[in-house]
Amino acid sequence: MGFREHAARVRRILGIVLAVLLLGGVAAVLVTGGDKGTGTATKTVRGVIGSEKAEFFADPHVVKALAAKGFTVESETSGSWDMEELSLDGYDFAFPSSKGPADELRAKARAQAENTPSAPLRPFYSPLVVVARSSAARVLAGNGLATLGPRGTSGTLKMDAYLAAARADRTWQQLKGSAGHAELSGTLFITSTDPVASNSGALYLAAAGYVADGGRVAGDKAAVTRTAPLLRKLVQVQGAQQSGSDAPFRDFVSGVGNPLVLVYESQVAAQLLAGRPMGDLVVLYPDTTVNSDHTLVPITANGRALGELLSTDPELRRLVVRHGFRPQGAASEFTAATDPHTEYLNQTLTGVRQAPVPTGKVLHDMALRARDQGDAA
Repeated sequence: MGFREHAARVRRILGIVLAVLLLGGVAAVLVTGGDKGTGTATKTVRGVIGSEKAEFFADPHVVKALAAKGFTVESETSGSWDMEELSLDGYDFAFPSSKGPADELRAKARAQAENTPSAPLRPFYSPLVVVARSSAARVLAGNGLATLGPRGTSGTLKMDAYLAAARADRTWQQLKGSAGHAELSGTLFITSTDPVASNSGALYLAAAGYVADGGRVAGDKAAVTRTAPLLRKLVQVQGAQQSGSDAPFRDFVSGVGNPLVLVYESQVAAQLLAGRPMGDLVVLYPDTTVNSDHTLVPITANGRALGELLSTDPELRRLVVRHGFRPQGAASEFTAATDPHTEYLNQTLTGVRQAPVPTGKVLHDMALRARDQGDAA
């Protein structure tokens, strides 16, 4: 082979190699996204979340909005207090439903990590409400345990009156107007989640204990002891309890289970904003309740960045509202989105008092005593 033929062959080979490299470069741009603002996700962030946030993170619109910012989120669900039992190795964040379990998780993350984890973030919150069958809501109102709005689709649960009925072991049959409603039978109670495992169940005890103890937040063993008999009744009348708030709400919406169920307002609002049928659901706002501050505990820098995105990114905040949560710091976002649904939602929480929440340790003690697992002394 002559020199010219050899040189031509080398040029052809180099041309093929260059073309392959160029194609590889195009492929790399497509995978990593070229433009940071609109490209495909480049960081996978792994976390454990409360079940009530599962639909949010699974929403294709949320997945797309996060990908546009360079994130893919892989999540698994757990009861907020159950998260404390998990090893945090391999997680970038934990996202329980309130400050109590978040404080415990931060302490655990600090003990496991070489670097001190940054402070938790609270991107959004949701008050606790009770969903009721319309027949149950009318009977409660007729017996002074609740008040209903003009349309009968929302109202207020009178916590003092309800707790008095619980103390007395009142049954539905003892309440006037219950006759003829087969679903209203047996002991009057509100279905809640396991307070040892789940945030909403624990916060239910916090609100009930606050009301039962004359408007005092439990701060020590003596306070826990004073309210323990009543809180035990509230829990043990239910039998087996779920460890997350998602399943009880789904059961209620599907028409099965107890006629009174404690849920997050966000679960109701998401149902409304998605245009799903409400059936005979009535929303009762306890006159003393607790706001559940969904609190993201960063374990890595990527976890921190995700929390900041959820708190500040306009598109993600819009999607937070679409899933029924109230973003921190801007009531107008929630009220504007839910204006067509004021027959169900108390947008400004008028007439609702916020009960202070005990420290995580005291609240956990309350839950253990209610389940007969704590110190009975």
